[in-house]
Amino acid sequence: MTDRNTLELTGKVAVVTGGSGGIGAAAVRMLAAAGATVAVGYHKGEDRARQLVAKLPGAGHSVLSLALDDGEAIRHVADTVRDLHGRADILINSAGFTQPIAHGDLDALTDEIFDSVLIANVRGPFSVIRALTPLLQASGDGVIVNVSSISAFTGSGSNIAYCAAKAALDTMTLSLARALGPRVRVLCVSPGAVATGFVAGRDRAALGKIAQATPLKRVIEPEDVAAAIMACITHLRASTGANIIVDGGRFLV
Repeated sequence: MTDRNTLELTGKVAVVTGGSGGIGAAAVRMLAAAGATVAVGYHKGEDRARQLVAKLPGAGHSVLSLALDDGEAIRHVADTVRDLHGRADILINSAGFTQPIAHGDLDALTDEIFDSVLIANVRGPFSVIRALTPLLQASGDGVIVNVSSISAFTGSGSNIAYCAAKAALDTMTLSLARALGPRVRVLCVSPGAVATGFVAGRDRAALGKIAQATPLKRVIEPEDVAAAIMACITHLRASTGANIIVDGGRFLV
């Protein structure tokens, strides 16, 4: 018997920012396994992106250079997606940036760092959404999944700017869900600490310690978050503006 889920995204085109590693790469693998053609966006990880694409099932996948602080380049990416693939049905905003800074050290959080965090986690994702919205609307069944963080509503995280940026992304998800329906759904997935190396200095031992303080007592893997992203695409078809938390219950403690 054919597994219906393996065919569910056949014919769909997915664009994944930050797709060369971590949560983005896990999502890329799952999307391709489900039959989607994937455009893997990268910033500095071109080699990783190409190696990832070379191992994906299916054909027609592509890699795209994508700098979140360059609006013109982002518009060019949208044109490239249209020229290469002719459509876009799914957008995963997984790219982001942070830097560990103690919340009490206000002087260490410089204007330059604050701006770079906001651009990478708020303005950049918005620019990508704006550029790809015509293609997503033309799909008639478009979906956007923004990768946020529980830092948005707990106020704890790698730095204050990151918490503020993810809170803005959550609110932007709500606004866009209203604005882009019914042709495009917009959802948000909020992980806690994930085993990706995204936060400098947070090793496996630190993640294990964090996990032991949560109800589920398990380290969150990138595949856990990618599975939630896939659920937003394939199963939560009557949902938009929703925030799916993937943190082992950390936000409860």
